[in-house]
Amino acid sequence: MDAAEFRKRGKEMVEYVADYLEKIEKRQVFPDVEPGYLRPLLPDCAPQDPESFEDVFKDIEKIIMPGVTHWHSPYFFAYFPAASSFPALLADMLCGGIGCVGFSWAASPACTELETVMLDWLGKMINLPEEFLAGKDGQGGGVIQGSASEATLISLLAARTKTIRRVQSEKPELTDADIMGRLVAYASDQAHSSVERAALIGGVKIKNIPSDDTFSVCGSALKKVLDEDKASGLIPFFFCATLGTTPCCSFDKLLELGPICNKENIWMHIDAAYAGSAFICPEFRHFLNGVEFADSFNFNPHKWLLVNFDCSAMWVKKRSDLTGAFKLEPLYLQHHHQESGLVTDYRHWQIPLGRRFRSLKLWFVLRMYGVTGLQEHIRKHVRLSHQFEHLILQDERFEICAKVVLGLVCFRLKGSNELNKALLKSIDEAKKIHLVPCHLREKFVLRFAVCSRTVESTHIKFAWQHISQLATDLLKTWE
Repeated sequence: MDAAEFRKRGKEMVEYVADYLEKIEKRQVFPDVEPGYLRPLLPDCAPQDPESFEDVFKDIEKIIMPGVTHWHSPYFFAYFPAASSFPALLADMLCGGIGCVGFSWAASPACTELETVMLDWLGKMINLPEEFLAGKDGQGGGVIQGSASEATLISLLAARTKTIRRVQSEKPELTDADIMGRLVAYASDQAHSSVERAALIGGVKIKNIPSDDTFSVCGSALKKVLDEDKASGLIPFFFCATLGTTPCCSFDKLLELGPICNKENIWMHIDAAYAGSAFICPEFRHFLNGVEFADSFNFNPHKWLLVNFDCSAMWVKKRSDLTGAFKLEPLYLQHHHQESGLVTDYRHWQIPLGRRFRSLKLWFVLRMYGVTGLQEHIRKHVRLSHQFEHLILQDERFEICAKVVLGLVCFRLKGSNELNKALLKSIDEAKKIHLVPCHLREKFVLRFAVCSRTVESTHIKFAWQHISQLATDLLKTWE
């Protein structure tokens, strides 16, 4: 394919993608395929000779689309939003065209410098304390990670290194292994499984702190566990607070937890993967009060801020905490500006060496929507979630299981877990809408997350009428 054909085929692909997104609600949101559907549709091995673009293009609908779950359908209410917008898609096209691998400033200065500035823009939009911003000479700063899971892992590993060095400075006779065996990390019993996975990869113990009646962790619960563990000779070193938990969008109490972590020399990381985008709206910013006590903070613009995957924004108060843990300088990666103090080499802030020019997506979206446009997107989703909540509350057969704050509604039929599993099974089999469940304490609960950029009130009403009718049918047979 030469440049001339690329121009032609590129226009065709843009037309196809635009058409796909414009007409996505006509597609069944969840596919009608069984595991292994795709292999029989493909040859056993790659073609020996080149095939035409036309041959590849026609197989998109034939082979790929039958197995796609349409995350951007207005009938997709599962998990959390996966952000997408036309400006972000265009920026990703440019990113792929430039094709740089921005592991250092010298590898592509614009790739590094735009990211630094965009994370400052984003930090100011949510009113992050100044110490988290790079500015011209700040000690902190932001970086784009691939996911919130990566951000949690990075912060845990940096905290581990920092704690080992601190303990060894006090007790030089202790080896790394002596200290590692005593380290303990903590998170809410509502925290995402990626926190436990980070501890698994980091080779440290992790303990769940019990949440209260609102599914939030408070200071007294953390202090109780810390006191017990210190008395047993363990070394608490890391706490992951969650703002907007995955099961029910609850918020840990930062103003209680932060001072305890600071006093006990515990790194506090804040995972606000979903909810963080809402903090650009002044009416939701109070949930971030207490971030000033944190060492690191993360949220995903690729969830709710119209920037398509992957774009996970992470900030640290002291970037030296990251570079001190991950910095290696082989000769082939060095450049003559690195000691100037004026540049950032993001390879020292992350797990992989290579990185894409992801800040282009932020730059396009922030400029073309503006803060007010993005605020309206968030507020619209919140309004729609309250609309769905109101519909549920009008039906005495159902109950709301957690406070509706942002764009997530947790609900269930009053009755047994088996009844609610049967309702979800009916929803899954009908394939008109897509939901996923969670457990809240011992209850099996259905999660309804407002996700699509194009979702409207009519889609919410349709979803409710569909669920209500399936519940009616189910209760007849159940009785």
